[in-house]
Amino acid sequence: MFVAINYITCKEDYKDRFEQLFKSRAKAIDKMPGFRTMHVLKPTDNEGDYLIVSHWDEEKNFADWTNSAEFLEGHRRGFKDIREAKEKGLEPPMKSNFKTYQVIAD
Repeated sequence: MFVAINYITCKEDYKDRFEQLFKSRAKAIDKMPGFRTMHVLKPTDNEGDYLIVSHWDEEKNFADWTNSAEFLEGHRRGFKDIREAKEKGLEPPMKSNFKTYQVIAD
């Protein structure tokens, strides 16, 4: 199994919007071959990064997702928010940092 974790840092005034985006997500990832499950984790102390943890059969499945039309559709609203901030000369409301892992034990 393969796991991708996206560490998301949100500006304080964007956190509600970020959470709403995931609560109303397109579920495009759910249709992808090799996708198993995803969890969106919020820090309990409201400090630090949100974590988006997705589980895949193999790394290729995840790579196919990140290069797919479904990926663009699933991220369309968040990408729009980032683009609009940049067009206004503002810092993006969120930043993303992906890390990937191989599962070696359950």
